[in-house]
Amino acid sequence: MKYYVTVGGVERQVDVTRDSKGGVEVSLDGTAHRVQWSPVPGTPLINLLLDGESWTVAVQRQESGNWMLGLVGERSEVEAVDETTRRIRALGTRRAARTGPQAIHAPMPGLVVRILVREGQEVQAGAALVVVEAMKMENEFRAARSGVVASLAVRVGDAVEKGALLMTLTDAVK
Repeated sequence: MKYYVTVGGVERQVDVTRDSKGGVEVSLDGTAHRVQWSPVPGTPLINLLLDGESWTVAVQRQESGNWMLGLVGERSEVEAVDETTRRIRALGTRRAARTGPQAIHAPMPGLVVRILVREGQEVQAGAALVVVEAMKMENEFRAARSGVVASLAVRVGDAVEKGALLMTLTDAVK
């Protein structure tokens, strides 16, 4: 399965393939690595064997849906999305006008599970706006450009059809 992993603003492509021996082969930007791991019960720790080297990694899910990884005293926030989620995000933001109202529409049917903004709130480009669950996956929609949330057209728990208006953003007040 293909994932796009962002750490420190740098996006990397990760391909994950399970082998018949219970291991996993991971390709990072086209370079193959042999990986095995096992969780430490009752802790957020994972014992990781990467290309024959042993590591202990602390893994915690964040409210944002991202992951916080701790390794050798360093902590990094990591976002990992699969190929489908990446395409859905692109559909939701790719044709935003440079000025004027920006309508955020659902690219597929789903269920609104979180609204991360309120009417009147200023948001920056890339800010998370709303999360819609579709096909058992949560899809987070982000602002294509900075603006103000002019109106919310949905509430948490609403079922939406493809093309349904989720919210409208207007230009930021200067």
